[in-house]
Amino acid sequence: MNQKTFNHNFINVGNDIISSETVSGRVYITEDGQFPSVTTITSWEKQEFFRVWRKQNPEESKRVTARGNRLHSLIECYLKNEDLSKKEIMPNDMDLFIQIKGELDKIDNIKALETTLYGKNVGLAGRVDCIAEYNGVLSIIDFKGSTRQKRKEDIDNYMLQATAYALLWKETTGEEIDNFVILISCEDGAKQIFEDKPINHVSSLIKAIKKYRMNNERERSS
Repeated sequence: MNQKTFNHNFINVGNDIISSETVSGRVYITEDGQFPSVTTITSWEKQEFFRVWRKQNPEESKRVTARGNRLHSLIECYLKNEDLSKKEIMPNDMDLFIQIKGELDKIDNIKALETTLYGKNVGLAGRVDCIAEYNGVLSIIDFKGSTRQKRKEDIDNYMLQATAYALLWKETTGEEIDNFVILISCEDGAKQIFEDKPINHVSSLIKAIKKYRMNNERERSS
């Protein structure tokens, strides 16, 4: 397998020592206070569905979580220019990786990989998968594994995640990111690329944040 050599222009945002804990969702603890995680906010309305599904499918839940973690790790190693031939990789994980390798090779000039971001104005925190050029356009890039193909309406939470990271990057660095890309490698043999602009989802993200805060206020007052 040919490996591309990626250019790295990493930006040090100084958040490496931030810790997190899970209460009723993940919370990041920073010198500026505690912030709910991007994933907690953007998946808030689907949390009951996911909770029931995990309870009814405990083994599958563990499997897909582990699969996602391994795929993320593999992609991160590749984008860091590590030699994959020297790593022990499960065949199924390699299949998922190979399916989207062509899209990964469209990435370059990487500014962030698995980087923690938070912002007082946005009021959120989280770890962005990748910030880099994709086909020459600076983008928030998110990597997902899936059992089967997704419809666009199924991944509204992914799009809100990418939008949140664009806002957090702007607040942290002052740099505007006008594009995001969600790359999904599916166990049914398909790859999917969803590309859009954060500006198209900002209002939906604001609504999601407000719903989360209102729910938390009700819980505290009850």
